[in-house]
Amino acid sequence: MSAGLHVLGPVDQIPVGEGRAYGVAGEQIAVFRLRDGSLRAVSAVCPHKGGPIADGTIDGGVVLCPLHQHVFELETGCSTTGAGPLRSYPVSTDESQNVVVRLP
Repeated sequence: MSAGLHVLGPVDQIPVGEGRAYGVAGEQIAVFRLRDGSLRAVSAVCPHKGGPIADGTIDGGVVLCPLHQHVFELETGCSTTGAGPLRSYPVSTDESQNVVVRLP
């Protein structure tokens, strides 16, 4: 496996339409499995007040922070409601259907 790649476990551990938080190399990352089966990964902590992003509601390509309803684009991490951005991470599955995230 290439440097910076981290295997998080089977993709089936993330229900379609939901997110899960993972601790990866000292960072908290939220991985979402969208309704079309694609994956997105962003920082797991809201920059506004530390809300648990993985517990947020997803709709299309955005996640709603469960604490104060800030909305973030899952592709870029940018907020559409004025909060600071989340960091986004490249994420995919490997040949064994494990979630793989790349950290810089």
